[in-house]
Amino acid sequence: MIVYGRNAVREALRGPREVSAVWATERAAREPWLKEAGAQVVDAAEVEARCGSEGHQGVCAEAGPYAYAEPAALLEGPEPLVVALDEVTDPQNLGAVCRSAETAGATGVAVPRHRSADVTPAVCKASAGAVEHLAVARVRNLADFLGDAKRAGCWCYGADAAASVPYDGPDFSGGVVVVLGSEGRGLRPRVASACDELLAIPVRGRVGSLNVSAAAAVLLYEIVQQRGQG
Repeated sequence: MIVYGRNAVREALRGPREVSAVWATERAAREPWLKEAGAQVVDAAEVEARCGSEGHQGVCAEAGPYAYAEPAALLEGPEPLVVALDEVTDPQNLGAVCRSAETAGATGVAVPRHRSADVTPAVCKASAGAVEHLAVARVRNLADFLGDAKRAGCWCYGADAAASVPYDGPDFSGGVVVVLGSEGRGLRPRVASACDELLAIPVRGRVGSLNVSAAAAVLLYEIVQQRGQG
């Protein structure tokens, strides 16, 4: 996988994946961490050709394949905090959710195997490299995963703008799975029904809902604050 962008490459170098080569423009290569990584100095056109994106910020790297976590591993521990995404297909949104999850100290993120964005170079860039330090698991069936989470002692809360329970209403102690729907239609009915409760984030303006990554950040930091970790 060719990872690109300053933060994505830097975190790949710090993470568990093997990075076999780094390329940087002359200007970018002046940064000490790129010198330490032994970056090969090339022109911007070569960096773009290698990564296939204009958003490379002067650096890209060849990293090993991304290692997904096992779904069961997300539910281990005394108080797991998991974000489950229901058919979120936009790589930018997946990356932004992963960035919020990692910075909030979440256990990990669960995504469906099908009809969902995977961890690609674009997701690595959008997450600012957070995916290198975050467990991301692909699940065969999201509703079934929520069932497994309940059996493991977790509470599952879905985000729904039409819900009657406010997002700061529940007691978020213990294991928690936060479930967020796709950019267009929100949670699918079977996934929504698999949740213990649906929560609404208040919207005061004219736009009807938050972006999925913004909603994830709101819910995650409410949980962090309630748990006294903020």
